[in-house]
Amino acid sequence: MAQGPQTPHDDFGDRYAIERELGHGATASVYLARDLKFEDKLVAIKVLSADFALPVPSERFLREIETTAKLNHPHIVTLMESGRTRGAPRRPFYVMRYIDGETLRDILARGPLAVDDALRIARQVAGALGHAHRHGVIHRDIKPGNIML
Repeated sequence: MAQGPQTPHDDFGDRYAIERELGHGATASVYLARDLKFEDKLVAIKVLSADFALPVPSERFLREIETTAKLNHPHIVTLMESGRTRGAPRRPFYVMRYIDGETLRDILARGPLAVDDALRIARQVAGALGHAHRHGVIHRDIKPGNIML
């Protein structure tokens, strides 16, 4: 099973102070961090897992970074910076604005949404996906756990 970074506190240099892991998937982990350059601003850092720091997965992750950087939409998280970790293997990562909220999965676990709320969320998600598609980006993993509100 894929693991996140072994030493995430050291991998990003002196710029970011890792607070905690926000989540992880099959190939990458996301961390909450403070951007020490900008008054401890909270950011999220997505980093490719060490198990996947091979040429093909790395290239796929780098394409994800490149396509994410093209997008500018109020309902798509903003990419701020990208790079490679200091530790070996040097894994690609990118820094995003941190969204302090809940996932749609968490909200739905408490019960069904009111119709107006469901329609509002559906319009926002559809708008974001439409913007991404117009820029040649296909998300490939739309699910309630990946929708932040």
